[in-house]
Amino acid sequence: MASAAFTESTLSGIPVKRGKVRDVYDFGDRLLFVATDRISAFDWILAPGIPDKGRVLTQISRFWFERFTGIPNHLLSMNPSDLPLPADADLEALRGRCMVVRKTEVVPFECVVRGYLSGSGWKDYLANGAVCGIELPGGMQQSDQLPEPLFTPATKAETGHDENVSFQTMRDAIGGELADRLRELSIQVYQQGSEYARQKGIILADTKFEFGLLNGEPILIDEVLTPDSSRFWPADLYQPGGAQPSLDKQFVRDWLETTTWDKNSTPPVLPDEIVMKTREKYFEAFQMLTGQACTW
Repeated sequence: MASAAFTESTLSGIPVKRGKVRDVYDFGDRLLFVATDRISAFDWILAPGIPDKGRVLTQISRFWFERFTGIPNHLLSMNPSDLPLPADADLEALRGRCMVVRKTEVVPFECVVRGYLSGSGWKDYLANGAVCGIELPGGMQQSDQLPEPLFTPATKAETGHDENVSFQTMRDAIGGELADRLRELSIQVYQQGSEYARQKGIILADTKFEFGLLNGEPILIDEVLTPDSSRFWPADLYQPGGAQPSLDKQFVRDWLETTTWDKNSTPPVLPDEIVMKTREKYFEAFQMLTGQACTW
């Protein structure tokens, strides 16, 4: 039986910024990322949380950060005790879901890479024959592999929905040299991750990265190639021409689409069956990618 979902952390006296999933504590030149079990969809935080989801996200990110040795990232330690925690900190609750990271100047764009025609990219293609302004061949089907990975940045919204923008918009905002470098790094990480994941039976359909600047140089931050930030499809079930079975958050979105929810009011409570099935999908993604068993 799964433990109850951990939906909010508490570290008394430490400044905190709470995102949709992570609680980020500020320790000066370092941050403590705490991945809770909150889950969001369509820009709403849903209830209840997914037990152990935060640990899955943290451990998958750790796996990729350690694998991509040639690409700088913000991870310093997986041990929250490396920071001066308050005396009443609940270390057991934090176990497995924390990263001590370098503080950076966050680049205000999501770096999205698409390898397959899905999600908003598919809707865009149906309407315009293009994805985020990038023209594609005619006659493509939903979930087809793209001729080459596409870099399609989006604005980072503090609240509400990220908005797709052109690459030129990104270049105008942060400078051409940095934008070009982020595109290069994003596609490099996607291609390396995609090749590895395919060997493990997972198609990495698309993903989004975040970068921060440290001493003027871009480094990977936040989470990397997780079921929250990526579309993971079981390779043995892949069949272009429609939506694909998933090992990611799409399962929750699909269930929400079957309800009468209008996406503008309080979301419906997730049924126990959906919660547990989502948990199983996240665990399966972790085990397939890392070859390790979930011990939580």
